[in-house]
Amino acid sequence: MKFLMGIAIAGASATVALLATATPTTAQTPAAAPAAFNACKACHTVNKGGRNGIGPNLNGVVGRPAASVAGFNYSPAMKASKLRWDAKTLDEYLAGPTKKVPGTRMPIATPDAAKRAAVIAYLTSAK
Repeated sequence: MKFLMGIAIAGASATVALLATATPTTAQTPAAAPAAFNACKACHTVNKGGRNGIGPNLNGVVGRPAASVAGFNYSPAMKASKLRWDAKTLDEYLAGPTKKVPGTRMPIATPDAAKRAAVIAYLTSAK
């Protein structure tokens, strides 16, 4: 019995080690990313020249300054943030919008790192 438990523990440890060193999942690739953006569509569009919704259009967001979409009414906090949207800043913001920019109007966080990576990959490809 002790031998079998040892095998089970060793197997579980190997599985944890394998998962810790695994390559990114397909959910993190740009091809799979549109599905990750589905939850964002309630407030944002991403098509070129698309309308603003509850949130601004996010086409070309990667590389541009925060609060820079013409015609969108940003919160004073976002206007004052002086952020530039890159992968790192987007990841921090999506993980906790109100922590990154206290006073932002975006209340919805994406705690899952793989989903954030997929959304960022999608936004990076949306130009």
